[in-house]
Amino acid sequence: MRDELIPKIKSLCIKPASFPRPLPVTTIAQKRSRVPIEIVAIGTSTGGPNALVELIPQFPASFPVPIVIVQHMPPIFTRRLAERLNALTSLLVSEAQEGKKLEAGQIWIAPGDYHMNVARRANDVVLTMNQRPTEQGCRPAVDVLFRSVAGAFGAHALAVVLTGMGTDGRKGAQAIREAGGEVIVQDESTSVIWGMPGSVVAAGQADRICPLALIAPEVVRRVTASRQLANSALAGVAR
Repeated sequence: MRDELIPKIKSLCIKPASFPRPLPVTTIAQKRSRVPIEIVAIGTSTGGPNALVELIPQFPASFPVPIVIVQHMPPIFTRRLAERLNALTSLLVSEAQEGKKLEAGQIWIAPGDYHMNVARRANDVVLTMNQRPTEQGCRPAVDVLFRSVAGAFGAHALAVVLTGMGTDGRKGAQAIREAGGEVIVQDESTSVIWGMPGSVVAAGQADRICPLALIAPEVVRRVTASRQLANSALAGVAR
């Protein structure tokens, strides 16, 4: 606990690093506007629990795709976080378990000290856990989850990077976008520490930068619009 908490407390007393802030990239999203989003992956660290408490209740009960989350936390705390969030939303929030099938209306949080992946098995997508070496000093790591999401869903993925210290999520965001997916990051003014989202922006891997209060509406808008356009395209082909 000391090793986990002391660096985070010290970081709050240090001026956050300054990152260049290029304009959000929109060209990829425009090119694949007819591809339906099938999963939302969220990564966060310092300040993340409170950000999730604000974010998750905004998703409607009818949200049509599963959500997977990596929050940098030790064991036990991730289960408590899942329980806390579950009490705030009509969606089902749980700590992730090996082999669980991903379905709409579910939110899965990676357990402390385990990397979380998604993998295709036959016609299903399931969760897998492992204790392979840390990445960016983290386990669970956002990069690990995002890479697996990119591999399993390709252009059908939407990633969100929230407040957090360090750069975990930057390489994973790149993998998401190289596979054709989209990335939204929290803005600097509403982040406790703009390390993780700032590193994604500095690397040119952000499609949109949003204040925390607008992230859920933006996610819902993108997911809904992408699926409506895809359905319209299919209907046009059928005709």
